[in-house]
Amino acid sequence: MADRVLTLKHFFEEARAGRLSAIRCGRCGELAIPPKEFCPGCQERDWTPVPLGGGGSIASFTVIRVAPRGRGAEAPYAVAVVLLDEGVSLLGRIVDIPFDSLRAGLPVRFRPLVTGEATAIGFGPA
Repeated sequence: MADRVLTLKHFFEEARAGRLSAIRCGRCGELAIPPKEFCPGCQERDWTPVPLGGGGSIASFTVIRVAPRGRGAEAPYAVAVVLLDEGVSLLGRIVDIPFDSLRAGLPVRFRPLVTGEATAIGFGPA
């Protein structure tokens, strides 16, 4: 993977291609996802792209029953904070898992959600 992942735009381009990636600070070793300009640990800008496996577990979730304007047809849907196996958390939409099966600790796997030109982070069954 090239240094293209250092911007949010490139993060989503990689996700669209099915590759979830983070950045690691070369100074303190902190892992960040999605990419940030400065390291939250030491405030440096010494980033290296790091591929992630895409597996993790749900830390918390909610079911959106009244969607924001322009997204009404999508409701209801679930979003979750997922703790990835590498130790960082990422917010994503839950797909292909019934709402009544959702629980903290449920194993999930990354999957890109592509609609036209837009790419979103999704998680489905592990």
